[in-house]
Amino acid sequence: MTNPSPYTVVGAGAIGGTLAAHLHTHGVPVQLVDADPEHVAAIRANGLQVRGPESTLTANVPVYGLDDAPAQLDRVLLAVKAQATDKAVAWIAPRLSSDGFVASLQNGLNEATIASHVGMERTVAAFVDLFADVLEPGVIKDGGSGGMALGEYTGGPSDRTRQLAEDLQHWGTPVVTDNVAGFLWSKLGFGAMLVATALADRDMSELIDAHRPAMNGLAAEVFDVAAKEGIELEGFDAFDPECYRRGMDPARNAAATDALVAWLATQTKTRSGIWRDIAVRKRPTEVPTQYLPVIELGKQHGIVTPLLTELVSLIQQLETQSIQMTEEHLTALDTKAAAHA
Repeated sequence: MTNPSPYTVVGAGAIGGTLAAHLHTHGVPVQLVDADPEHVAAIRANGLQVRGPESTLTANVPVYGLDDAPAQLDRVLLAVKAQATDKAVAWIAPRLSSDGFVASLQNGLNEATIASHVGMERTVAAFVDLFADVLEPGVIKDGGSGGMALGEYTGGPSDRTRQLAEDLQHWGTPVVTDNVAGFLWSKLGFGAMLVATALADRDMSELIDAHRPAMNGLAAEVFDVAAKEGIELEGFDAFDPECYRRGMDPARNAAATDALVAWLATQTKTRSGIWRDIAVRKRPTEVPTQYLPVIELGKQHGIVTPLLTELVSLIQQLETQSIQMTEEHLTALDTKAAAHA
């Protein structure tokens, strides 16, 4: 039996780097491609270090920049920011073998963009819920395993998605399913809540607990659109999307939020990646790329999304430093949520 071709992780940041280190530790061949020269240089010098809750994984694996990467790629795990998807897949497409594939281990709905470059049959749909941050070049802080779902973009499971799930067993227990979209849309609802916590300089669990009207309203708007799209929502980790649908029993909603807040309080990652992009890295976030398509789909279905629209606007203003982080933004969203309930 010939040795399998390595997985190529394009984007060795929080998600890609963490999963690559676990693949390597599990004895699965993997190589990295990243556009950041400092990150690439650090990994070449010291290996990729992933600091978990209990131990540190060091993965001494091949790592490349965009200019010296292999000419042919077979099994690509795409983990770049959502706004970089189109450019990244345009770079991957001429290098991808005829029987290769690209799996979107990203935030948002990126499969259609990937398929536009490499074809639906070479696109793997994926959902990943992973709490990690890049601390410095070559070093990632991993908050522990989360949830993952894998399936073919054309529908159903396959040998390659089952193999990928098996290869990632050191990290967690991926589910192979024909309803990845249900997980992705649920994550968009949960993600809107986490994005909203980036409006203030305070822990995610505390802000979700303190601003429940805004959080409920944001998730409900996402799920209003999902319902019109015919999406069957899937729960993951401590998040039950059914409890955030429009008109849900208040007691059930409150209990779900209590459980969610308690779970978030146990996580080693207390601030969102969006907060870090704005407050620490001073760089654009992937929020517009994730949520403007949801807002546009809402318009096509005649659904208004005032909270999502305001959230995206506020994040964009924070990116340009035209406004500052303050909890007053969330208080205003609470008021707007009550008005549009």
